[in-house]
Amino acid sequence: MDPKLHTIYLAGGCFWGTQHFMSSIPGVMATRVGYANSQVPDPTYEDVCRGDTGAAEAVETLYDASVLSLPRLLDLFMASIDPTSVNRQGNDFGAQYRSGIYYTDPSDRPVIEDFIGRVAGAYGNSIAVQVMPLENFYEAESFHQDYLVFKPDGYCHIEPGLIDVVRKITPGRDISRVFVAPDDARLREVLTPMQYDVTRRGATEPPFANVYFDNFTPGIYVDIASGEPLFASGDKFDAGCGWPSFTRPVDPSAIAEVDDHTHGMERVEVRSRSGRSHLGHVFDDGPAESGGRRYCINSAALRFIPLRDMAEEGYAAYIPAVIASHRRQELR
Repeated sequence: MDPKLHTIYLAGGCFWGTQHFMSSIPGVMATRVGYANSQVPDPTYEDVCRGDTGAAEAVETLYDASVLSLPRLLDLFMASIDPTSVNRQGNDFGAQYRSGIYYTDPSDRPVIEDFIGRVAGAYGNSIAVQVMPLENFYEAESFHQDYLVFKPDGYCHIEPGLIDVVRKITPGRDISRVFVAPDDARLREVLTPMQYDVTRRGATEPPFANVYFDNFTPGIYVDIASGEPLFASGDKFDAGCGWPSFTRPVDPSAIAEVDDHTHGMERVEVRSRSGRSHLGHVFDDGPAESGGRRYCINSAALRFIPLRDMAEEGYAAYIPAVIASHRRQELR
């Protein structure tokens, strides 16, 4: 086999939808549905549905590691499932619909475990995704292979919009982009007077009279100056203050918190780390169930990119973070 080609086995509920989703990801070369880690040799679909085989409906996923890394692939897979759900995805429930990552190459295990550890916090450390070596894989009946290709109106537990988004991902795009603000002269040209005053001079825009205070469309908020991703839409909430409010940044390393003693107050200023833009302030009066913090941010410091446009604008790597933020919102 070509050394660039790697295989991983992914269980994410009904294998019809999971295969359709995985096949849509640029860099995935081939998929095949079947039954993973069965305790019964060569089970049929009816055997598995009875729930006594121990098998999981899974998708054998062959991908080109030169353009699609395993962590990137797992990021997208996690966006397609509810990783906190036990033995259930969508309308389907039972042990055969559990979520799992099954590997054949032992060197994949530390990569998978590192990935799970990295994302667990986003789900309240309640990840229910099984990680195990693949013991066996029995190909499912031909009727189930590429089911949604032949029956596009068939049942799929994965949102069609998410499948459309991943199709736009550019294979091989570096997810560790560097975000740097232009020089001051250029910023004066491209920013509005309000955007410049807020981001470069620490001004505050009027409450309620700003573009994003009541925007709850799925997507990502980035630094208006540098383009650096800052906040995910699912972490936004209505604090009643008239400015966009968030419970957390999309990546804590993107934010710098600085003591602010201006105007006779003791506050904590929030700045973008790479763009050095003044964003707003952070307070300890946010929702307790989400950590108790409220990032009160000026709309003028932000640019919003809808989920549907993120891949096209080069933010495909942050799609799972946006999806995860809305899953957290549903759990609150």
